[in-house]
Amino acid sequence: MFSEGPRAKQKRETREAILEAARAEFEAEGFDGANMRAIAKRAGVAAGTIIHHFGGKRELLHAAFFADLDDVLQRALSKTGPGSLEARLGRLSRAVFGYYLERPALSRTQLKESLFAAPPWADRFGAQVEQVHTTVADWVAEAMAAGELAPSGEPPLIAASYLSFFYFALLGWARGSVDAPEAMVASLMAHHLRALRTESP
Repeated sequence: MFSEGPRAKQKRETREAILEAARAEFEAEGFDGANMRAIAKRAGVAAGTIIHHFGGKRELLHAAFFADLDDVLQRALSKTGPGSLEARLGRLSRAVFGYYLERPALSRTQLKESLFAAPPWADRFGAQVEQVHTTVADWVAEAMAAGELAPSGEPPLIAASYLSFFYFALLGWARGSVDAPEAMVASLMAHHLRALRTESP
């Protein structure tokens, strides 16, 4: 089994300390008010160390956001478990929205600055969305095979509908117009799937 060397461990721990310090600073001050020197002080490193590892402030925000989102998505997609399609989608929504709702000020700052990020962050975001889309499409196909949904539906389109509802609710929450994004997605998805239910004999 691969063993992490002392230098690699120190580098990883330094990056993690910087990212956590950045999250705390962005949460407290927002993107515009956050200061690289303050982040360095929180992390116990020199400002030059942050620049060496991450570059500028925007890159640091993106790194913190997408690292968190990667972790949340991997755990959410691997632990949805069995059950109906709506139950699995509900657990997925709950896990991801739970991340945003846990630190709302930080999440709103991250979303504002990161949803339309330039490459390479845009590519990373696209890969995350594609992973969710592929997994949800697989769940839809399984629901059809199990007779939960009529076989006339198209799994990729149904998965795209879920993502559309998810981001509609997320953006509404980020703007302050949606208080319960998870419930909104569940309601929209239930309405969408109603026409695809297998008719009872």
